Amino acid sequence: MNSQCKFKQYIWELPVRWCHWVNAACIVVLSLTGLFIAYPAPLGKSPSDFYMGWIRFIHFVAAYTFAVSVACRVAWSFLGNKYAGWREFFPVATAKGRRKTLAMLRYYFFLDKEVPETIGHNPLATTAYTFLFALYLLMIVTGFCLYSTHAPQGILFMLFGWVQVYVPTQIVRLLHHTSMYLIFGFVVNHIYSAWLMDIKEHGAEISSMFSGYRFTVHRKDD
Repeated sequence: MNSQCKFKQYIWELPVRWCHWVNAACIVVLSLTGLFIAYPAPLGKSPSDFYMGWIRFIHFVAAYTFAVSVACRVAWSFLGNKYAGWREFFPVATAKGRRKTLAMLRYYFFLDKEVPETIGHNPLATTAYTFLFALYLLMIVTGFCLYSTHAPQGILFMLFGWVQVYVPTQIVRLLHHTSMYLIFGFVVNHIYSAWLMDIKEHGAEISSMFSGYRFTVHRKDD
């Protein structure tokens, strides 16, 4: 006879949760202000109202905040617990990870009815996060590259200006803009997947990003 025992376990440490929500807030602010910068509309009654300047300022503040948050999350992948560790982002690198990935693929392709239990992120999610962080890096590099052109002698231009030596400015702008839509696609999938796993696993998938705790199921034979 099989019985299921649920255990409350601390999974997501505070820096992981903070970075998650800071990134989410920054993506919303950057997207809204970025769309307005790309397709500006007259809001002020006169140039002295400085509406566009404030929108650009908010965009740049959010960009710096986002860059710091991403850097902190990368650093915590080396300093945090195993669920936040960098190895989690490359599940196919180990035989155990490949087995878990295959099991999750079988569930998503409706070959298995029962969702494989995972304590941290499931292997397909972490693989998607690897690509997401690559998009983050692309957004940061292209964004600061475009921003650096206002001060050709500045530090930002020294750090990111080299990009435009190899890539035309319009292509850099296109990459920056396109990455935003790719991140939109990830966000839609992320919200749906978190909701689905919360229902199927009953492990507090969504609330764990607030509390840090998840419920894990251990099966024992009686």
